[in-house]
Order: sequence, then structure tokens, then C-alpha cells
Amino acid sequence: MSDADAATVVRPAWRFDRPDDEQLSLREVNASIAVPKTGVWFRRLFAFMGPGYMVSVGYMDPGNWATDLAGGAQFGYTLLFIIMLSNLMAILLQALAARLGIATGRDLAQACRAYYPRPVNFVLWIACELAIIACDLAEVIGTAIALQLLFGIPLIGGAMLTALDAFLVLLLMNKGFRYLEAFVIALLIIIFGCFAIQIFVAAPPAGTILHSMFVPSSQIVTNPAMLYIAIGIIGATVMPHNLYLHSSIVQTRAYERTDSGKRDAIKWATTDSTIALILALFVNASILIVAAVAFHDTGHHDVAEIGQAFELLSPLLGLSIASILFAVALLASGLNSTVTATLAGQIVMEGFLRLRIPQWARRLLTRGIAIVPVVVVTALYGEKGTAELLVFSQVVLSMQLPFAVIPLVQFVSDRKKMGSFAIPRAVAVLAWVVAAVILVLNFKLLYDTFAG
Repeated sequence: MSDADAATVVRPAWRFDRPDDEQLSLREVNASIAVPKTGVWFRRLFAFMGPGYMVSVGYMDPGNWATDLAGGAQFGYTLLFIIMLSNLMAILLQALAARLGIATGRDLAQACRAYYPRPVNFVLWIACELAIIACDLAEVIGTAIALQLLFGIPLIGGAMLTALDAFLVLLLMNKGFRYLEAFVIALLIIIFGCFAIQIFVAAPPAGTILHSMFVPSSQIVTNPAMLYIAIGIIGATVMPHNLYLHSSIVQTRAYERTDSGKRDAIKWATTDSTIALILALFVNASILIVAAVAFHDTGHHDVAEIGQAFELLSPLLGLSIASILFAVALLASGLNSTVTATLAGQIVMEGFLRLRIPQWARRLLTRGIAIVPVVVVTALYGEKGTAELLVFSQVVLSMQLPFAVIPLVQFVSDRKKMGSFAIPRAVAVLAWVVAAVILVLNFKLLYDTFAG
């Protein structure tokens, strides 16, 4: 370390400093991937590519499908603005999460534990665990539906089969973190390809799409049904556990742990996540656009279930394989989301509680908690109840957002904790505005829900 770097090492004003024996975030893969110190920009970007795409998985998981389908079928292109807004929020918040992890060497869970008193940490941990369970609930439902559509497996059987994915994640982790990233990116390519074909066939009006994406409608706030789905979209897009995940997995790169090395890592990590989230924007917007063209424009405004969409998509779009592409993309989405939920659960448990349990045990525990309500609701209410449970899970996710966003913005804005890596005042103001928007929307939803 040079004298200049040594003089500016971040010495954060945490409630307690990191003890020498504290575990690194995801210790088994921390700093395990080499990055070149010199070379062409693409070679350096490629070394940092991966975490952003793993994070982007959470922005196009099965929960998004339910809210995007309902939004497109009921309200046409109107909620495209919410998808755009959500992705812009995501780009900012994920960049802040990467900055926190790289600058401090702590993931968000570890940072919370090192700063907040124990009762606050307990509340934050519970909130994050609820968010992970809600996310897992969406994955179980989405994967089970995809298995039913493609192979005729009953929903309850498909839900039970999703418990096996714990072993898939374990196998990939044992091979190395790059294998895990490659698996995720391969499935993302499948999802992207499926929707690119459907958008080409649907041929939506470009002018209407651009107007809806950049010009908001007042109905989004004044129409309770539209607001409910809008908040569900935000909950499905900006996922709280993704902030914990990203602040950890950016540390898998073996960048120099000096100020100059960290600044370089922040630059490339932010570029990686921004590109990946633009891909997520395309997928989310595509789901809503396809629903708007196939269902809203043809008078099928009541299509809100993935099964309904599967049955109607091919005849309404006039493409025989449209429904198959839809189901294949859904299955890839469900499998992909499994990976990130597993890692996020491990990061949260180790960060808040310093509790390490085998990955397979953690995965089976979380997945078991998610499978039970799916099986019960499916048995009692059938596919309609499952579809409603899927949308509800995304609203639950939205409710957990402030518990992750507020600590993150507080930490990265604090120069005592971040040193020279603290965000500029203008960015801090923007970040607090995003946090305030999330809070206001959540309070609005609660009021409309309980006040009738």
C-alpha cells in the first residue's frame, strides 16, 4: 500500500470496529475472482461482470410477471412509467449498495449490525427475512406454474419439486462463483431471447410506448386498483434483499483494498449493474407490453393469471410458439431467482446474527416456509388463489423496502463512515427523495387497503 493510500484508508465511525476474527462477507468466495490491474477497458469490465446480472435476476423474477401481466391487461401501457421509474430507482440503489460493500468491506447486514443497537437490528433482520420469504414465495409459485404449463405437473407437485433446487445452488457454489454467475447469465439470455421474439411479433406502437414510459398519468395515484398494482411493480422491481446481496457479492472480486483500487472497483461494479438493470428493464417492459397488445387491446382486461396468459397468448398474437416461449422464460426466471434468494438469505443471517448454517439447510428452511402457504392456498382456492398470493407477495416486498433503503442511504451519505467514498450531496438528496417516494407510496397503499 502506498503512503498516499495509507493516509486515506476509510476509518468508519461505526458503533464498533470490525474485530480481527470477524467473518468476511461470503467468506468462502470473498476476493476469489482475479481482476486485471491494467489492460483494455473491456477486459477489466468483463472481470467485474457478474454481480450486476445476479442482482438483475431479482428484477425479473416470477413476481414481476404477475404484476406486469395484471398491469398490462387492465391498464394497457399506462404503468410503463412505473416500470421505468422502478428501474431508475434500482440503478441508483444498487450502485449505492455496491459502493457500501466495496468502500467499507462490509455488506449491508454487517453494516447495520455494526451501527444500530440490538433491538433495531432485530427488527431489520425480521423485515429482511420476511422479504426473502415473500420473494421465495413468488419463485415457488412461478416455477410450479411453469412446470404445470410445460409438463402438466400439478401445482402442488411442482411446488414440492422446487425444494430440489437447494442442491442445484450447492453444486454450482462448490464449482466456484464464476460458475454460478455463468449459470445465471445463461438463463438471462434465454429469458431475453424469448421476449425479444414476442415483442417482434406483437409489433407494439413505439410512440405510445415511449409516451407512457416517460410521461406519467395522474390515474396511477388516483385509481386505487392501479396504485395497488403500481406499488406491486415497485415491490417486484426494487427488491430489499437485493441491496444486501449486491453489497456482498461485489466483494468476490480481488481488487486492491486501497483507495485507488476501491474507486476503480466501484466504477466497474456500477457499470456492470447499470447495464444488467437495463436488460431487466427490457424484460419487465416486454411482459407488460405483450400483455397490453395481446389482452388489453383485444378486450381481455381480466387476464391477471399466468395460466390464462399462457392459454391466450398464442392465438391472440398469432404465433404458435408464443405460449411455449412465455412458459420457458418463466421457468428460467424461477430457477434463476433461486440462486439469488439463497445467497441473500445466507448474507442476511450471517451479517445480522453471525450465524452460519450449511447452505443446503438454510435453503431448505427458507424454501419450506415458502412452499407451505403455496400448497395450502392451492388446495383451498385453486389457481386463482395462487395468482392472488403471487401479487400479494410483491406488495409485501414493497412494504419491506424502507427497512433496507433507509439504512443504505444513511450509511453511504455519512462521511464519518464512508470517508472520501461518501456520495456527493446532490446524489444523497436524490437518494433520500427515492426513499421518501417509496415511503409515501407504501403509506398510501396501507391507507387505501385499511380505509377501504
